[in-house]
Amino acid sequence: MSSTRLFLAGDLMTARGIDRILPHPGDPLLHEAYARYADDYVELAERRNGPIPRPADFAYVWGVALGELERRRPEVRLVNLETAVTARGWPVPKGINYRMNPANLPVLAAAGIDCCVLANNHVLDWGEEGLLETLHSLDAGGLRHTGAGTDLKRAEAPAILPLADGGRLLVFAFAGPDCGVPAHWAAGEQLPGVALLEDLSPATLQRVARCIQAAKRPGDRVVVALHWGGNWGFTVPAEQQRFAHALIDEAGVDLLHGHSSHHVKGIEVYRQRLILYGCGDLLDDYEGIDDHDLWRGDLGLLYFAELDADGRLQALELVPTRQWRFSLHYAEGKDRQWLQDTLNRESARFGCHLRDGQGRALRLDWPAAA
Repeated sequence: MSSTRLFLAGDLMTARGIDRILPHPGDPLLHEAYARYADDYVELAERRNGPIPRPADFAYVWGVALGELERRRPEVRLVNLETAVTARGWPVPKGINYRMNPANLPVLAAAGIDCCVLANNHVLDWGEEGLLETLHSLDAGGLRHTGAGTDLKRAEAPAILPLADGGRLLVFAFAGPDCGVPAHWAAGEQLPGVALLEDLSPATLQRVARCIQAAKRPGDRVVVALHWGGNWGFTVPAEQQRFAHALIDEAGVDLLHGHSSHHVKGIEVYRQRLILYGCGDLLDDYEGIDDHDLWRGDLGLLYFAELDADGRLQALELVPTRQWRFSLHYAEGKDRQWLQDTLNRESARFGCHLRDGQGRALRLDWPAAA
């Protein structure tokens, strides 16, 4: 039976300090209490780990991820793009406002990213004008996107990616009620915004299910990306697990791509469908910040999932990474062990276990595969 390999990752925050080291740095002025200029985050990281090239080419930030992507050649490459892509708009009063200069959008092409999730708590940081330029920039760059739009219908519409076996991958994205998305960011019938879920109730499940049923054809595989939960904490609330199971049982979802926490969370395989409760941060500019060291937000994973033609999980390999000098490096030694031990602890309640795989990867074992 044919299989489809996907690359998934957590939050990609190419704003502030990351934007400042790329070939076309945007306006450095910030509107937050912690720092006045985006360059401050670069200087903090350099103070901790050494000089960062400026300008860095678009491939620089991806580091070892580029070699892993080249070796594994996934059909679809999916990230949560947690920043506005705009030079317009005005910062909304929320404390932290992320944006990347549209001229730096080739940073996504450098890793061959196919699809961006936009249902998150930073895509509207620069208001409606910033969102509209973000959508235009992604469209102009040939990047599919989902989870935000010029109205509710477009925000809830899936990104559709053709697969080699003749099927399609449908990617839907929603922001949960507890991830910091303001209620007034919700898209309306004639109002730009994000696909926001008010709660995780049965009625909300039916709303998501209707979106999927309206678009799904025989042979399609379905991914739902959910930006949910707080920034810190390993606990998976019971209501999240119930909602994830119901998406699989009642809405026909094949893979749940969860994110919001700035660190990795537990993994479950339910009815042979993969549930990633929290993928952590793929890339950010937090390197020089001392807060939350307990959670090791500098450590992350590259997720490579293989699905069969019916959407069942065949294999999951995870490549441990460490952010260093605003670039992705392999997590080695104690860092790699911390990731493996933490994921095993948090995934044990779901019957899942990570062991050493080929090369630098970890490989997931789950009850049906034991």
